[in-house]
Amino acid sequence: MNKFVTLMLSAAAFVAAVPVLADDDAAPGGAAPYKVANGNQVDAQTLSGWKTWRALACERCHGAAQEGMVGPSLVNSLKTLTRDQFKQTVLHGRIDKGMPNFDGSKMVVENIDNLYAYLKGRSDGAIQPGRLQEIGK
Repeated sequence: MNKFVTLMLSAAAFVAAVPVLADDDAAPGGAAPYKVANGNQVDAQTLSGWKTWRALACERCHGAAQEGMVGPSLVNSLKTLTRDQFKQTVLHGRIDKGMPNFDGSKMVVENIDNLYAYLKGRSDGAIQPGRLQEIGK
């Protein structure tokens, strides 16, 4: 195989391996909605999303590592859910499936984008399960 064909096949394999975010999933400029270092250090907004997750004890249904229990795996669900679908589900619930609505929770309403960022980072494999801390602290 010549070098050009090898290069093109390598480029195609790379592009196929890079996850594609829907327009409403990315932060401004097309970046991920979170920043992470060393798997457990995140930006302040994503940390706020993790704190919201912990305060509401979402792990009771979705598992400590978001792997699913009574509720579905969010690690898997956020591979396909858009940010808007996520917000709709969390804020308005899926009562028929046992998911309560959280639109009455000030903490959730104020941190819905941060919660999405945290869970998207978990789904992308960038954020490790467990305790998080803010980058640089």
